[in-house]
Amino acid sequence: MVLVRRFNAGLQSGIALVPKGRLNNCMSYVSSHYHCVFSTKERRKLITPPLQERLWPFLGGIARQNGMTQLIAGGTEDHVHILLSLPATMPVSKALQLIKGGSSKWIHETFPDQRLFAWQEKYGAFSVSVSQLDTIINYIENQKAHHRKHSFQEEFLLLLKKHQIEFDERYLWD
Repeated sequence: MVLVRRFNAGLQSGIALVPKGRLNNCMSYVSSHYHCVFSTKERRKLITPPLQERLWPFLGGIARQNGMTQLIAGGTEDHVHILLSLPATMPVSKALQLIKGGSSKWIHETFPDQRLFAWQEKYGAFSVSVSQLDTIINYIENQKAHHRKHSFQEEFLLLLKKHQIEFDERYLWD
């Protein structure tokens, strides 16, 4: 038997006996997946195909170094889609700060001709259930075909509406 303290509304309220092997008090189990979308500043078409070939894996490296898992990254010349699995202790805002900041720094250092490169400050992050991971992976893999029919702005508005996120279009495209 293991002694475990019970808490009630943040106040210690007693000690309970828990059978051995029934509680792992050192580990939480969390499944936290996000489909994140962000654009280049002013949606400039700066993510050329040669840059894409190096950028998508680089984003995965930033994720790995910071305890995240990138399931896939893709996009077009003006925006990125990345499917991330985040640890329980990492807010999505911190994850995107690390990924956008690290990749912007790398692009400036590695590609001197990209001195105008910057990410848009805003982003979209949409929670994804495990049952929908394959659907989102397929969606990200097919971005080039998708964007023959829809602009980034149209796509982003559809994602916001699909996920029932309230927005004011006057402030979306800063």
